[in-house]
Parts: sequence; C-alpha cells; structure tokens
Amino acid sequence: MFNIPKSHLQCYGESVYCISDDLLGKCNTKESPIERFKAVLAWNISTLRPLLFGVSPYNPILGETHHVSRGSLNVLLEQISHHPPVTALHATDEKENIELLWCQHPVPKFTGTLIEAKMRGQREVKLMNHGETYVMNSPSLLFKFFPPGVEWGGSDWLRCHETGLEAELTFGGKSFLGLRGTPRTIKGKIFDSSSNRQLFEINGQWDKSVTLKDLRNGEVKVLYNAKEITSGLKTPIVKDLNGVCQSESAMVWSEVSQGIMSKNWEKAREAKKEIEKNQRVLQKERKSKSETWVPKYFNVSYSKKNGWNCSPLQKTIPPAPIVVPLNF
Repeated sequence: MFNIPKSHLQCYGESVYCISDDLLGKCNTKESPIERFKAVLAWNISTLRPLLFGVSPYNPILGETHHVSRGSLNVLLEQISHHPPVTALHATDEKENIELLWCQHPVPKFTGTLIEAKMRGQREVKLMNHGETYVMNSPSLLFKFFPPGVEWGGSDWLRCHETGLEAELTFGGKSFLGLRGTPRTIKGKIFDSSSNRQLFEINGQWDKSVTLKDLRNGEVKVLYNAKEITSGLKTPIVKDLNGVCQSESAMVWSEVSQGIMSKNWEKAREAKKEIEKNQRVLQKERKSKSETWVPKYFNVSYSKKNGWNCSPLQKTIPPAPIVVPLNF
C-alpha cells in the first residue's frame, strides 16, 4: 500500500476534532436522557470516515503522541504499543464537563475475499453534569478485494447503564463482486434494556444521512447528516511551535511527509527507513538493559479476557500547541 502523509494516530484524533459542528459538546446540553442518548449516538456515527483502498497512513511508532485543541475540547493520543498496535485517546472539555476515553486495537483476519480488522477496545463518553457514562465499541474495517474497496462492517453497540438505554447497529455494503446491496448502510434500534421495549428504528447511510423512526407515533427525523458535519473542515494550525513535543506525529513523520507531498519518493522512502531503524536500535537497547517501555500519559493493563485497558494519568488534558480553527 502507498502511504498518505499522516499517521494512524492523527487519523484517530481527526475523527474526534475534525468536525464542523460540536456534536460532543451538544451531548451535554440536551434536557432528557433519551435526547442525550441520541446525541451521543450521532457523535459516535460521526467518527466513521470514508477510507480509500490502496493507501494507508503511517503505522505510529511506540510513544508517538498527538495533542490538538478545538475550542474548549482538548485531545491527546499516545501509541502505547507497537506490536500489537494499540492507541489510547483521552479528551476533556472543561466547559461542557465532558470526558472521552478511547482505547483501540485493530486485529486483522484474512477470510479469503477480504481482510477484516476487528476494532477491539471501547470508548467511554462521560457527561459529568448528568452522572452518565456511555460505553460503545466500533464496527470492523473490511478491506475487500472483489471489487476493491474499504468499508465499515459488522455490528456496533452503545449503552448507558445509568439510564438503561441501549442501541444496536449493523453496518452493510456491497456484496461479493458488488452486484447487490447499498454501500455504507447502517440499520439498528434504540431500546430500553429494563423492559426490552424498542423505542426507535435506525436507518440510513453513515456517509450521507441517518434517520430515526419513533415507534410510538411513526415520526421520522434526521439523526445525523454527514454532509453538514464533515463539510468545511479546517486544517489544524501550530499556535505555539515551542510547545510541540518531539513525539508529536507531525514532528516524527515530517521528512517522510515532505517527501510524499513533493513527490520525492526516494526522500520519503529513506526517511521512513531511518525512523524504523532508530526504533529497532531503541528496542535493542531496552532489551539489553532489561527495561520495559512505559507510556507517558496512560496506565496500561492487558488480560486475555478483557484485552487492553488504558486509564489516563491526567485528570484533564491541557490546551494544545496545535489548534483547529472553529467554524462560524
């Protein structure tokens, strides 16, 4: 695959802060539990972004970080494992009193006609003003060979223990050889887990529009409009160059990205080889000294039953030296 000039770490962060509307902040402003649940669900769908077959971001190096602010939302990511690749994200919005935790570990599996990357780990959105925690997982990434393409597929769920509300989602696309089906579909339901009573039906395409049908009265409303949310996105800018640390994604991969953007493929290739070489040297040095690498911003644990678990060392994330201009 060819590389695009950014890291997977940056791509994960962009799904949180590259948005033209503050969907995460709005989750806190809704008055009723069901409206807050729908707002979190809309935000969860907004993190799905279209991908291109045949191109891939850089694989983050161990300890690589990405720190960006958008308005009052401050986002920090760290690559806490390289083999296997595990990314931890912590974001806080002190104005809206919201916290986001996200630990992601893709596990690829070859099935003959495609490669399925299961996204293990989970996300937690905490609305502190309401004492509510929303836990959700991610669908799988499907790399299809016939016809070639990348889709989100499988299932997804969202739960709030405090209110008893849950959502189940199924993602679909084109069938084998692309003869049937609609690309990027999403279907599902919202229900009350205490009574198992279904409240809403979910239908649409996550890259276009997703609707909710109220089963009490048959009313259909738009839950999420991708065009409104992902149009007019602003490029992050460096506000404080001295505050950018050496582990920041853009710093780590700067020479590789410059080579790609100038179409100097030899420069990009040599710069990438140098980064990989330095990582092997550091790994060898740690091994010779019997040292274990420790993340800077997260406590990390692993078990066969629960997988990777990441807890932040900081209560809140400080404003970043890299900022995303707000849309007005």
